[in-house]
Amino acid sequence: MTLSRTQVLDLMARHQLHPSRALGQNFVVDGNTVRRIARLAGVGPGDRVVEIGAGLGSLTLALAETGAWVTAVELDRHLIPALREALDPVLAPDLVAGATKSGARTGGGRVEVIEGDALTLDWASVLGDHDGWVLVANLPYNVATPLVADLLDGVPAIARMLVMVQREVGERLAAKVGDDAYGAVSVKVAYWATAKVVGRVPATVFVPQPKVESALVAIERRPQPATDADFDRLFELVRTGFGQRRKMLRRALAGVIEADAFECAGVRPEARAEELDVETWGRLAACAPSPS
Repeated sequence: MTLSRTQVLDLMARHQLHPSRALGQNFVVDGNTVRRIARLAGVGPGDRVVEIGAGLGSLTLALAETGAWVTAVELDRHLIPALREALDPVLAPDLVAGATKSGARTGGGRVEVIEGDALTLDWASVLGDHDGWVLVANLPYNVATPLVADLLDGVPAIARMLVMVQREVGERLAAKVGDDAYGAVSVKVAYWATAKVVGRVPATVFVPQPKVESALVAIERRPQPATDADFDRLFELVRTGFGQRRKMLRRALAGVIEADAFECAGVRPEARAEELDVETWGRLAACAPSPS
């Protein structure tokens, strides 16, 4: 119960749809790929799944096929009629219109569709009182990093994520100390969660076909953050350090921390930002509290 390439192209033609480059729209048209994503997400009967960027519903159908309850979020209002048509087998025919602060809502069956921008949604209203949500999403390049970071920071009801992103973005999200892709966002993800690239997706399974390979990244929220250092101070240091990542930390952080903080934290002043894991950044932040 997924959409083939022919079905997607037919759906687009009948609804006179043209993928938006500005919105980064690339629709998955391979049933094996979306079932693989659903399998890697580890969802099944009774699980609550939120999908961002439902598009034309290929992945939505694969998620519903597992028996999960799916809340599908789509920004592009022009896609909604085609999406509802594609989801007809799992979306109740007598759709009930409602409203949230963030957009129009319709629901029924095992799939609920919400029209809205994931970056500005009222997530408390969308997810309700339930914990343990799983996020599954095909995310465009321009929103992937801020969206994942924002959800980790502010939506603890989402316990796990399986995101499909451009490969270089995926490598940054999951990077560890010593990896070329390691940066400030890698530290942010590691603060809240563990992350791993669990697969690759070729460009050939998309319409239109992107110019780059995609990666599947599994993110699992930690029971507690990786360090108990003050959050704001920690990421002030991380942003400053990686903002001048070629400089030694004693220079990159000059004027931000006192020199004796390095000895207190067990960090070499000659080290560079990419040499510190999140726990070490936490020690440095604890040894360099914000000036009162």
